[in-house]
Amino acid sequence: MLKRVGLSALLFVLVAVHPAAAGPVQAGIAAYNHQDYQAAARLLLPLAQHGNPVAQTYVGFMFHNGRGLPQNYVAAADWYRRASEQGVPVAQFNLGLLYDKGMGVPQDYVLAYKWLNIATAQATRAERDYWVRIRDAVGTKLSLIQRTAGQDLASEWFYARRPPGIH
Repeated sequence: MLKRVGLSALLFVLVAVHPAAAGPVQAGIAAYNHQDYQAAARLLLPLAQHGNPVAQTYVGFMFHNGRGLPQNYVAAADWYRRASEQGVPVAQFNLGLLYDKGMGVPQDYVLAYKWLNIATAQATRAERDYWVRIRDAVGTKLSLIQRTAGQDLASEWFYARRPPGIH
């Protein structure tokens, strides 16, 4: 379910973030959706290396799950981080999950909460309930001081990079 929600959200982000690059990215996404993971990797990896946040998210997902690229949680976290810094909610959510589980990054519940909180703030209607449950579950692992620190980190990040239309 999470993968389906994440991939559908990526299709939406594709048009919103980089409409001019939609052709090559769309071809990579189509290859991925047709389970031609090697072709998807060939198409998306160069785009990710050139800074396309949607391609970066897909490449992170491919490293995370070992589809078209060897499973490598460190690489997945790196690509998710790059896309997260550019504001892709699905990448932010997945980066938060990696911090929660300590996969490819040191386990850090405060950073997990930060990224999950940022992602949840931008979630689509279809994602929101699930993402809130996950964020809140991670929050139960935190003391009040830690939860406040995670909220402060999320607020600092969010307000420094406000999405359009949010003042």
